[in-house]
Amino acid sequence: MLELKKWEPFKDLSIVQREMDDMFRRFFGTFAPLNFLRKELKGEWYPVMDLYTKDNKFVVHADIPGVDPRDVDISVTGNLLTIKGERKSDIEEKKEGYMFHETSLGVFERTITLPEGVDTTNIHATYKNGVLEVTMPAKAEALPKKVKVELEEVTGKKAA
Repeated sequence: MLELKKWEPFKDLSIVQREMDDMFRRFFGTFAPLNFLRKELKGEWYPVMDLYTKDNKFVVHADIPGVDPRDVDISVTGNLLTIKGERKSDIEEKKEGYMFHETSLGVFERTITLPEGVDTTNIHATYKNGVLEVTMPAKAEALPKKVKVELEEVTGKKAA
């Protein structure tokens, strides 16, 4: 009798990914970066971002270590905030002494939709320790609202 097993498609995909990684490792050698095609040929990367509200302000944090703040462009069009820039290499083209290079280089661009009620005329940006912080005042309608969940009491009486 055959054993029934739950089909897990993502597990199957991870197996395929591992086999592809092994194939690239065998072809390019032990020290080849596994995702070199995405980084080296495209020449772009995407910084991770955090978006939240604090003290009646809408705050965006973008992790862009190694990027010169003078190479960052911040613009607002309607309710879209766009942050773009470039991380340039300070490594010689020969890359002497490197076994492999995993740092993402090149241009990046992220666009986010701002919530209703954010005052984009009073935008402020700072850069510290590789983190770009963009803040904008938020009106009351743009701030999160708490909703209380009301619970109905359950009676312990049995139906007759």
